[in-house]
Amino acid sequence: MTTSTVSPSHGAPQGPPSVQRAVLNTVKGSLGNLVEWYDVYVYTVFASYLSSSFFAEGEPNAGIYTMAIFAVTFLMRPIGSWFFGRYADRHGRRPALVFSITLMAGASLVIALTPTADTIGSAAIVVLILCRLLQGFATGGEYGTSATYMSEAAAPGLRGFFSSFQYVTLVGGHVLAQVTLLVQQVFLTDAQISAFGWRIAFGIGAVGAVVVLFLRRTMDESLHDDGTERRSGSMAELLTAYPRQLLVCFLVTLGGTIAFYTYSVNGPLIVKSTYADDPMTATWINLAALVLLMVIQPLGGLLSDRVGRKPLLVGFGVAGVLWTWTFLHLLPQVTTPMASFLLLAGTYVILTGYTSINAVVKAELFPAHVRALGVGVGYAVANSLFGGTAPLIYEAAKARDVLDAFGIYVTVAIGVSLVVYVFVLKNRAPTFLDQEQAVRTDVPEPARR
Repeated sequence: MTTSTVSPSHGAPQGPPSVQRAVLNTVKGSLGNLVEWYDVYVYTVFASYLSSSFFAEGEPNAGIYTMAIFAVTFLMRPIGSWFFGRYADRHGRRPALVFSITLMAGASLVIALTPTADTIGSAAIVVLILCRLLQGFATGGEYGTSATYMSEAAAPGLRGFFSSFQYVTLVGGHVLAQVTLLVQQVFLTDAQISAFGWRIAFGIGAVGAVVVLFLRRTMDESLHDDGTERRSGSMAELLTAYPRQLLVCFLVTLGGTIAFYTYSVNGPLIVKSTYADDPMTATWINLAALVLLMVIQPLGGLLSDRVGRKPLLVGFGVAGVLWTWTFLHLLPQVTTPMASFLLLAGTYVILTGYTSINAVVKAELFPAHVRALGVGVGYAVANSLFGGTAPLIYEAAKARDVLDAFGIYVTVAIGVSLVVYVFVLKNRAPTFLDQEQAVRTDVPEPARR
């Protein structure tokens, strides 16, 4: 265990955040989250164009290799979550968020400028992998720190609502990537997108990150500064003093993250494959469904502030166990645009039971001095093992005609988390965030979870 002092220059609020301050800080934090996740998802949205640029023409496994690079970047997330979690718990949430988006911007710019395989051969793949590893490192820090920040900066009684904006902007990054592709499909030919359109997409991410960098520098610091020396937790303390909370964080994430990537990454890829002869239709379907997923997140968060977090998680778990296998088999067979949209939209409503509140559920598990580290590590390990690998495993299962096995795998993973939701989590139990809020206001906030 180490100690550190949060400097007053960080702008730490001395009392509970007002609704106005919470809104301003949430907007600033969310915009950074939006840009970082745009940089993550622009890769999957433009994956087919990246395959043709970074792999030799005629490579039969280019699609699998492209998704493998996407999966490999998740190996860096636990390392990033450890580094940025420690950094945020020692020096404040704001500096960590500024640092992470700086790394993301630099990596996106390098990808945008990297020559193709036709020019520099396999070195292009090496550069792409290194940049994606750096982005995985930055994203590992972004999730835990932003989840912590939005939960701590929320107005009393509205933690679920304000923290839901983490996934509003996370999904918003995917929406923005889809919009970028749609605009290019309107004004550019497929050959032009393959030649330089994908570079523009990554360049947008780099420029956007620079803009948000300046916004994040004006955020309030959510780590409370009471003028005394502050503890900063270490991995040793996390593993010895809070092993149960860390395990719960991992298990809460396990089913949710594999469902998220199966539904929101594999789902759109299935639609693109179904409408391969009409890519504009596929993009519109995916875009409309993702917009729906984005706008309903605050509704889930607000509902959790009224009824508690547990009912939403249990609802997601039960529906996910019952629906996932059907979703994976039915979506590829649907060839009517409206039916494809409705299938995606209904699945995203199920997913919202997890996505809208998972940040605050995890943040409520840990005390402030180890919160960013605990949330980040618990999430990143589960996300790396189960979430980021889902698109790769799906592609491999499809190539080997064993999609039934993949459906069972995802269903079992969600089922494991459902057991935790039902038997481990308590609804409206007192949390560390409640205790900290009570100390800062001298008036206990109604316990919610």
